[in-house]
Amino acid sequence: MSDNKKKLEFDQIIDWFKSGEKKKNDWLIGTEHEKFIFNKDNYERTDYNGQFGIGKILDQISLNDNWSEIKEGDNLIGLKHVSGSSISLEPGGQFELSGAPLKNLHQTCKEAGLHLQLMKKIADHFELLILGLGHDPKSSRNDIKWMPKQRYKIMREYMPKVGKLGLDMMLRTCTIQVNLDYSSEADMIKKFQTSIALQSVSTALFANSPFLDGKPGKFLSQRAFVWTDTDKDRTGVPNNIFMDNFGYKSWSKYLMSVPMYFVYRDGKYIDVSGQSFSDFMLGKLDGLEGEFPTLSDWQNHSTVAFPEVRLKQYLEMRGADGGPWSRICALPALWVGLLYDEKSLNDAYNLSKDFMQVNILEKARLSAAKEGLNGFIGKVQIKEIAKEILNISYQGLKRRNNLDEKGISETQYLDPLLNIIDNDKTSAEELLERYNNVWSGNINKIFEKEVF
Repeated sequence: MSDNKKKLEFDQIIDWFKSGEKKKNDWLIGTEHEKFIFNKDNYERTDYNGQFGIGKILDQISLNDNWSEIKEGDNLIGLKHVSGSSISLEPGGQFELSGAPLKNLHQTCKEAGLHLQLMKKIADHFELLILGLGHDPKSSRNDIKWMPKQRYKIMREYMPKVGKLGLDMMLRTCTIQVNLDYSSEADMIKKFQTSIALQSVSTALFANSPFLDGKPGKFLSQRAFVWTDTDKDRTGVPNNIFMDNFGYKSWSKYLMSVPMYFVYRDGKYIDVSGQSFSDFMLGKLDGLEGEFPTLSDWQNHSTVAFPEVRLKQYLEMRGADGGPWSRICALPALWVGLLYDEKSLNDAYNLSKDFMQVNILEKARLSAAKEGLNGFIGKVQIKEIAKEILNISYQGLKRRNNLDEKGISETQYLDPLLNIIDNDKTSAEELLERYNNVWSGNINKIFEKEVF
């Protein structure tokens, strides 16, 4: 019997996180990015079905070499590439590439570019548009069709019980995130605490979702605001992150406190929403009495907590809006520069120490969502912190000294963020200016000017 089928013991959970540890020379970069897909003729979100639906896009991509299909029943719901990358569908058909684990930023940026070129080729053929934003600028929640994935049905029914905006999170948001390695429990702790303390800076720098229901909203990152009223049991800044005993064990206990969504058995998702994984460990899950979790169950459960930074067998940076190709390269650049160079990590940790309080960071989440760089973490304006961390990241990338074929270092990928600081203006603010001026208040212009 494989470990994935055996009854789970708590020590196995700790060992699972420990097995994610890698020597520094083996650290890799995994970048994930989501995109909205709209019909060109009416600017409505594309459905799964139909001649040019989401399912057909997956079909077209699968015709290329080295892709294998992922199905639920008869429905094609994703693709896996031999390189380690994969394509999946978010609940409203947002198209996600989970990039392969790669050695440097040149490789990850090239991967994103090749994926977007392929997507654009298919979109042009199908008369579709691909948009990189943090939140759908126009569609209402009811306008969007759900993808045919079992787990989404369970989440769809549970979300309204625990927050007002959970369905918006599922249907109307897109993000860019990067997944990064750690060498030890101590290294994980330092990276986790540093990155979650600075996540609101990332939210501000990448703010790119100022529209809601076809007009300007109240936030520069509507996506980030949505996350503040999704489900407080599984989002935001966990209470134990900055405690002296934080580590694999306390993180595991946090995850166990996160209410479950489902158990996967025999190809079916069984609804256990709201129940306790701790009860599952004791064989006391309502409806599955006497059934015990396996390592596979734990791996599934670890994906249904949505804090600003998440630990699996790597650390996920989750604070940024979706955006254009340059931003897809900039997000991993920011965090690689901060966390993969020892001096930069120490500098970033020391810079963020004063912010390492849950109440400060929860207020900062809302401040960054509303005001972007003009928001605050504690008493410090985010733009001032952003300047410092960009300099720290730049120096970290410079010391990594990874050059492309033209001899240019990874620092080039920070240029979009440095421009934001130089211009003192986020992408969201630029979009609002265009809406109020050259677009004359016509939100449909975004589909002409901001697509891939």
